[in-house]
Amino acid sequence: MEASIFERLESEVRSYIRSFPAVFCQASGSWMTDETGRRYLDFFSGAGTLNYGHNHPALKDKLLTYLAHDGIVHGLDMATGAKRDFIETFERLILKPRKLEYKLQFTGPTGTNAVEAALKLARQVKDRSTVLCFTNGFHGVTGGSVAATGSRKFREAVGTPLSHTRFMPFSNYFGRDADTLAMIERQLTDPGSGLDRPAAVLLETIQGEGGINTASANWLRGLAAMCKRHDILLIVDDIQMGCGRTGTFFSFEEAGITPDIVTLSKSLSGYGLPMAIVLMKPELDIWKPSAHNGTFRGNNAAFVTATAALREFWSDGRFAEEVRDKGRHLQARLERLRLRHPLIKAVRGRGLVAGLALESGAQADAVSEHCFRQGLIIETCGPQGEVVKLLPPLTTTAAEIEQGLVLLDGALAAVGRDDSLRQLRRAVA
Repeated sequence: MEASIFERLESEVRSYIRSFPAVFCQASGSWMTDETGRRYLDFFSGAGTLNYGHNHPALKDKLLTYLAHDGIVHGLDMATGAKRDFIETFERLILKPRKLEYKLQFTGPTGTNAVEAALKLARQVKDRSTVLCFTNGFHGVTGGSVAATGSRKFREAVGTPLSHTRFMPFSNYFGRDADTLAMIERQLTDPGSGLDRPAAVLLETIQGEGGINTASANWLRGLAAMCKRHDILLIVDDIQMGCGRTGTFFSFEEAGITPDIVTLSKSLSGYGLPMAIVLMKPELDIWKPSAHNGTFRGNNAAFVTATAALREFWSDGRFAEEVRDKGRHLQARLERLRLRHPLIKAVRGRGLVAGLALESGAQADAVSEHCFRQGLIIETCGPQGEVVKLLPPLTTTAAEIEQGLVLLDGALAAVGRDDSLRQLRRAVA
């Protein structure tokens, strides 16, 4: 890759450019193309931002038509036709079929802005400052959201004390035999635990950056009931796992719970355009006008593509069923890989998010690097970077999934051989 301009002028904070050393210039569906004309199968989806693939024609056509007619692009929080169409479509296709009553708050352009707003609102509603969050959770890197993020890397980068959050053990954090809900309940009920009464609990139902750690439906139901007993608001961060990733529009649907507040972003616009919202139960909407604002909370181009995505994929249940079918196939194929490759310690995930837990971050990095050399884009996650993470577009075909798994199989075999050779050399030495 001709990288001199990036190395010379772009900050050292850059990350994905290091993992995927190519200059990309085109993308369509599940494929990206670099300047040399080489194509890559994308099992990364912009970290979950491109659930409908790159440049989906149904979304692109609506956007181009809107722009060709000089449609409003930047509108702050003013009323526009594009915004009205999105709200009406979201209510009709998402909220009403699920019997959900939420008001919508349009925040700044990214997920962390939605999380900041949700935390601020919860603390206002309950007039309490403490928020319970979970080991290995990730919610963003701005002040409030990073305080609720477990990763030491992100927390240490802030350079100032982070407060008003308490970390609790996520589902299965201590293994399958440990009841983490009972541990949390004990702290909430014991006046000597040192835990201030919380305003809210914030969680991902499946922890993306934390290692594809999946909470069971029973655990989520138990947590929701606990929040209700103790007058604590339940906030679900559905920024990466929402918009269909798990096989339902919201990741919490399978558990049959109704969070008090939900944050959405990433694939909400459907096209990679910045957009984030907070969903709140109507009685929680105690905001004063402009008490939480943002210059780019009115990205009307994103409203257009988001509306098109809802109409194209969520007008009935067929798309969700296709995602669930592909997810079941993906999980079954990964279990077969686990039997073939001793490197794999566990297969995780639900729907079209999956993780292969390996022994070390070095192994996961090597698998990702080998995949990229063979034309497959995947990333790693987990507290040690030890999990190979698969996030293919939900529109990826069965044939493309199989093609990607063949490349992944080869990468696992190559890294396994290298590990065996290193162990043999150490033994001989």
